Amino acid sequence: MTTLAPTPPDHPTSKIRRNLVIALGFLWVSAPAIMGMLLLAELGPVGDWLATRGEVGIVIFIAIFACSTGFGLLPPYAQAIVGGWVFGTTLATTAVMCGLLAGATIGFAFARLISGHAIIGLIDRNPRAKVIRAALVETNQPKTFVLILLLRLPPNSPFAIANLAMGASGVRALPFLAGTMLGMLPRTMALCMAASAAAATGAKDFQALFAQQGWLELTIGFGGLLLALGVITAVSRRALARAGLLGSST
Repeated sequence: MTTLAPTPPDHPTSKIRRNLVIALGFLWVSAPAIMGMLLLAELGPVGDWLATRGEVGIVIFIAIFACSTGFGLLPPYAQAIVGGWVFGTTLATTAVMCGLLAGATIGFAFARLISGHAIIGLIDRNPRAKVIRAALVETNQPKTFVLILLLRLPPNSPFAIANLAMGASGVRALPFLAGTMLGMLPRTMALCMAASAAAATGAKDFQALFAQQGWLELTIGFGGLLLALGVITAVSRRALARAGLLGSST
């Protein structure tokens, strides 16, 4: 088994790079949460605008998805809901996965460009973070792929921050992208399917959906979605615990 390379020494620009990464981290935590809620609040107008663009609409959707997730402005879940609402389960899932691949590439490359090696020293000062970095960096690519897949499975796994952390910590690009795609596929399909089913009622937005369907039926449907996402999360956390990246799996 290989070992982690020594932590690079500080250079004059290291502190600047670390500060940039920290600032980017704060931005990528706050912006997606706020912008995601705003997007869903405007689901009707946004959906209508995309729907009237015909085949070009799907291209626009993928391009916006890639740029907004890659630069940490919008969360994937909100855009997956918009996609499922407008394009249906199959087309939306395909479009979202294309956007995710491009967005993950942008975020990963941008994080690596901004951070250089400066953030590695900061990570290695934290014993727990160092263990996680070692598990992701020092192992072979198939194992790294599996670990990233498991980290991406939970629906509450933050997309932009994960891109930032993995890009800055030296994770290799190929297992990162492959693990990201496969790990995010189950929740993407679940969200697109739920949004497509909601749009099939004829409602123009969430407010109209609540008015038409009633709270009981929507609560049952939403509960089913949460149950499915909860199972995905439980499976992921148990596997990560067995890999030593969480607490005990029991």
